[in-house]
Amino acid sequence: MDRDDVRLAWEGVSDEYARRRDPTGSDAALLDDLLAELPADPDVLDVGCGDGARTLANLPPRSVGLDFAARALELARERVPGARLVRGDMVALPFADDAFDAVTAYHAVFHVPRDDQPAVYREFARVLRPGGRVLATLPSGRFETVRRGWMGGEMFFSAPGREATLSQLERAGFTDYRTLAADDPLGSSTEFVLATLDG
Repeated sequence: MDRDDVRLAWEGVSDEYARRRDPTGSDAALLDDLLAELPADPDVLDVGCGDGARTLANLPPRSVGLDFAARALELARERVPGARLVRGDMVALPFADDAFDAVTAYHAVFHVPRDDQPAVYREFARVLRPGGRVLATLPSGRFETVRRGWMGGEMFFSAPGREATLSQLERAGFTDYRTLAADDPLGSSTEFVLATLDG
């Protein structure tokens, strides 16, 4: 699937995904670990914010939610009234350099082809201030597939593997990382990485 196909797929499944996911899972609590490392009143970008229930709703009011599915942003507007929402793609973030103190990317990057994921991490580094943090899902396996019947539609998933993902983050300028485990939106255990932009 190309990026437009993935966007259209998300337009079709956003409501069902929002309905099925548990907004109280432990991956939302990881945001506390992130926020404890940030300056007061931080600027945070939530990439792939979806309906905003798990991440954007638990971030500071100045935070920005980004998604490329219009329906996801409509749901986020309902769930997080007054949120700053932007439609755009993580492969080319529509923000200036050094604009944010942190980037969150929950269950998002693995919807980009794995060959393009290094560019996504470089974009995260570009929009972060020196010493900024990223908190992202860390896929354990190596895969590239379209799952038909997913949330009543179909969805593209891709990952280069755990160690390759960590290497991509390092090459993008992220250091001092640690990994954390938490329950994902559908109740399965997932690993996350919390890393710091060098500088």
